[in-house]
Amino acid sequence: MAKRKSVFVCQECGYESPKWMGQCICGAWNSFMEEVVRDEPKSVRPSMQKGSEALAVPVSEVSSSSGRRIDTGLKELNRVLGGGIVEGSLILISGEPGIGKSTIITQAASYISQNEGPVLYVSGEESAQQIKIRADRVCKGDLSRLYLLSETDLDRVEEAIEKLSPAFLIVDSIQTMYTEALDAAPGSVSQVRACGNALMSIGKGRNIPVFIVAHVTKSGELAGPKIVEHMVDTVLSFTGERSQDLRILRCLKNRFGTTSEIGAFEMREEGLAEIANLSGSFLEGLEDGSCGAVATAVYEGTRPLLLEVQALTGTTNVGFARRTAIGIDNQRLSMIIAVLEKKAGLTLINRDVYVNIVGGLHPEGTSTDLAVAAAVWSDERGVPIPSDTLIIGEIGLTGDLRPVQNAEKLAAEAARLGFRKMILPKRSLGRMLKKPEGLTLAGVKSVSEALHIFDK
Repeated sequence: MAKRKSVFVCQECGYESPKWMGQCICGAWNSFMEEVVRDEPKSVRPSMQKGSEALAVPVSEVSSSSGRRIDTGLKELNRVLGGGIVEGSLILISGEPGIGKSTIITQAASYISQNEGPVLYVSGEESAQQIKIRADRVCKGDLSRLYLLSETDLDRVEEAIEKLSPAFLIVDSIQTMYTEALDAAPGSVSQVRACGNALMSIGKGRNIPVFIVAHVTKSGELAGPKIVEHMVDTVLSFTGERSQDLRILRCLKNRFGTTSEIGAFEMREEGLAEIANLSGSFLEGLEDGSCGAVATAVYEGTRPLLLEVQALTGTTNVGFARRTAIGIDNQRLSMIIAVLEKKAGLTLINRDVYVNIVGGLHPEGTSTDLAVAAAVWSDERGVPIPSDTLIIGEIGLTGDLRPVQNAEKLAAEAARLGFRKMILPKRSLGRMLKKPEGLTLAGVKSVSEALHIFDK
């Protein structure tokens, strides 16, 4: 009897080793699993066959067309994707269980089936009846061209695709799919790699978009092997608190557009509803006269976004001061606190500091630095900052303020939402060509100068 050949594969990065290792080269511990290797003849690509020749094509002769984009019926989803779904693209969406992944793709599938052609929804976790119940609740219009298939065998899925020729394919989820050509269990590196390659061949070969759903770990990272992230064209992350209705869709990778856009939805009984005025929803709890609450603004993708920063300081009881931040980087908070102690005269060595971005958003960039500093200063000094005042600015280690990009558009959005005053870096004020009516602009050079406005 021939000895079975096997290889040990890291479930985090896909690294293969002939023997078991405690720690992988990627740093993960106890991540290796044994997988059987079959001795099968490798298929020879046509370009590598005898008598064939590989031809290189000049860049000038390659078409630069990015393909037609398909409307999903959800403007926020279209925005995050860069204008819609590109034909033949592979899109991966991940998120915690119950966050709304299946809901958003069901709504998109319903719209596409009514306007583009038949849609095949492959589910390895739910039955057709469960999907039908959800579709009746969240979808509108005719669903006769939305086809459901409860299957985990990818070979049978390919047969269904061959018969139906769908305009859109959904696979929920990639960790449940397997092919009988491999002995490995579903969700392993080998199975995910094989199924991913097969789906990529289907999408690229037939020029149909493929939507792949993936699970996440407790830490929020994509579950299973990371190789699936490298294979797809777009990676979407759907986040939010299940105790709240707000859901944020963010693009982590996009070969056909930007990764800075975000989409906002509200979970309702009839499905996900788009939030047109996201800034208003983040600021609805901002009250005048509250210490430690400050309004600020960031620029996400192609639109300005206003939000609320909250800070709380308290006496340290455990021997060392705690620095806890939700929505901003902890190291960034430590730097801001150090600047406040050095340049603004605050003594926070024996004070716990907590900072939170309301709404669960994690804004990118450093335009919220001055607002975080003002919120900490406001709570520590007991001086409220008016709710009709907006604060933006990046803080340097010297305490000086650096200019913020798109300050003019942020000011226009602040004026539209009824703010009366805006504090910003003086260099940003000097670069503004048009100043909105009804909004007083105060340009400052340093953190101490900005806080002196309220210390009266």
